[in-house]
Amino acid sequence: MIIFSSPSSLQSKPLFSYNVASYCPTLKYSFFSRKQISCCHSSRPSCSLEQNSEQNDSKVLQEEKTLRRMMLVMFVTSSSFPTLHSYGKTKTKNPYDERRLLEQNKRIQRENNAPDDFPSFIREGFDVKVVASDNYIKRDSGLIYRDFEVGQGDCPKDGQQVIFQYIGYNESGRRIDSTYIQGAPAKIRMGTKALVPGFEEGIRDMKPGGKRRIIIPPELGPPVGPSTFFSAKQFEVFDVELLNIKDCQRRTIGFYSDVVCD
Repeated sequence: MIIFSSPSSLQSKPLFSYNVASYCPTLKYSFFSRKQISCCHSSRPSCSLEQNSEQNDSKVLQEEKTLRRMMLVMFVTSSSFPTLHSYGKTKTKNPYDERRLLEQNKRIQRENNAPDDFPSFIREGFDVKVVASDNYIKRDSGLIYRDFEVGQGDCPKDGQQVIFQYIGYNESGRRIDSTYIQGAPAKIRMGTKALVPGFEEGIRDMKPGGKRRIIIPPELGPPVGPSTFFSAKQFEVFDVELLNIKDCQRRTIGFYSDVVCD
């Protein structure tokens, strides 16, 4: 069994580190260290400090206000920073939950009559694990496939027409589309962007007579939205049988032009 996944983890590191004493060195002094100095001997002349008592009082008040503001800033920042340390923490994954989700996925697939060796999809938030047998191969693009029959002949090239049968499934194994039900195989020219990117990549190296299961990730899947058939970014699974490959030529008759494939 192979598990294809692209987990993303954040390391928990402190975003800010500082020393309170170094940040505000003036905090080592008392906020209320105002000195009241007065002359105790009436026989002596008035003290010079008494003459400037009002100025000293105003300076001390200004210092106290400044220190209070700085202390308020320290209280606010110190209460805000600790919440940032837990930003990079991730939830610990429980193996029991993964097994439970895998069993639930298999049960739903059986109810939907999914084909044999159908892959399972375990969703954990935005991360999806694709659980498949060792017969599946994953490419660098994220596409996963398995060949049931290789076929014979040459692979299709851009401009050529491919004729194929397919059955499409969603993640739960429910059939969403099929050319067998439509009663006729599909005919598409390669390189015209008429196919889903992952689908075209999956059949590009197939040979006539080949049978392949293609697992298309959301980044290679169809567009989503109210104007399309697909409503969410999910993995799509297609069983494809390549029947034939034809060469195509452009034909022009008067003002009429089309492409003919023989």
